[in-house]
Amino acid sequence: MSDSVKSAVDVVVLGAGIVGVSTAYAARQQGLSVMLVDRREPGSETSYGNAGILSSGSISPLNNPSLWNALPKYLGNSHAALRWNPAWAIRNIDWVARFLANATASRLRPRATALHGLIGASLKLHREWIVKADAAQRIRETGWLKAWRSDAVAAAKAEQALLTEYGIESQLLDRQAISALEPNILPVYKVGLLHTQTASVDSPGAVVKAYARMLAGSGGEIRQSDITAIEPEGEGWRVVLADGAIEARHVVVALGPWSPDLLRPLGYRVPMAFERGYHREFKPNPARSLQRPIHDAEGSFLMTPMEQGIRVTSGVELTDRDAPSSFAQLDQVIPLARGVVEFGEAVGEPWRGARPTLPDSLPMIGPAPRHGGLWLAFGNQHIGFTTGPATGAAIAAMISGAAPSFDVSPFSPGRYL
Repeated sequence: MSDSVKSAVDVVVLGAGIVGVSTAYAARQQGLSVMLVDRREPGSETSYGNAGILSSGSISPLNNPSLWNALPKYLGNSHAALRWNPAWAIRNIDWVARFLANATASRLRPRATALHGLIGASLKLHREWIVKADAAQRIRETGWLKAWRSDAVAAAKAEQALLTEYGIESQLLDRQAISALEPNILPVYKVGLLHTQTASVDSPGAVVKAYARMLAGSGGEIRQSDITAIEPEGEGWRVVLADGAIEARHVVVALGPWSPDLLRPLGYRVPMAFERGYHREFKPNPARSLQRPIHDAEGSFLMTPMEQGIRVTSGVELTDRDAPSSFAQLDQVIPLARGVVEFGEAVGEPWRGARPTLPDSLPMIGPAPRHGGLWLAFGNQHIGFTTGPATGAAIAAMISGAAPSFDVSPFSPGRYL
């Protein structure tokens, strides 16, 4: 290996998704020298394919008490909300059991409180950074709508009650109010809950790239290379790349679903599963446009206006991270979406991503328990785009010896490692 490609920095951040880019930028704001490394350009993996929602109300994890009532309909493995690989479930039965064990009322409130703090800090940073990054034209302060086809007033009111408990504003809508809000959709929904303090963007990948340009403009270095290993070296770390090495006092692992692979040689066994999800985009009808993201609660899909067209996203697929794609869920929901809003032919190919999820649906944010200078920032499940900035800012604060702006103790890596 040539010493000519070796460099030294205060912090090297591994992973250029929203969490990694945010960590690197926040570390530069702390005055640290930073290198951001990924095999691909910033915002090209999981951070690209999400629904682009900056969600104030995503405080209730998927493994909440209502999951138990839904389980029977998932066991047939044909529901649009959840498909699962039986062989994967058998191999990962410990993760499944721990995930389900968290779906209790007593374990909901502490996690909701933790996520509320993380989300609130993150939305504040998103709204600051998107202006600094000259990408303010991409954000829409129109809220997002969860809608039910059935007379689900009780379910909507229960969700609203939880949001209200945490000071999160929402509006309960009937069919007429939904039509007034979204006049270009067919009147298929009877009940809606509008999250009024939620924003969305027209291209999450482009927003991450804008934040990466902001990082570069602040003096941070971005390097594209395959990451081979991380090794303790003296008082710091050596990051081995396909084309050289980096020496750093601190290493931040923010590789999302690929994080466990890099940590395993150091003796860490991360209990991670992968909420795989899919999307496809379609040519919009400019005369029948959507104003905001809509989550079809019973159809189990989300549709949102994006830069390239209407993006339709599917539910969760639990299987191996790199298993072959299965478009069954997308094929199931696209006709339902066409029955709500008019759109044309597909734009490009279907997309697939793997959202990293720990058994309690909370990310790891903090120091690795047995290695000084090693920091973990991953596991943000399906709300990574929302929670990325505060995740990164908390890591940067802790590296600098400062207190994060929210309580990070529920996210301690030591709870699993």
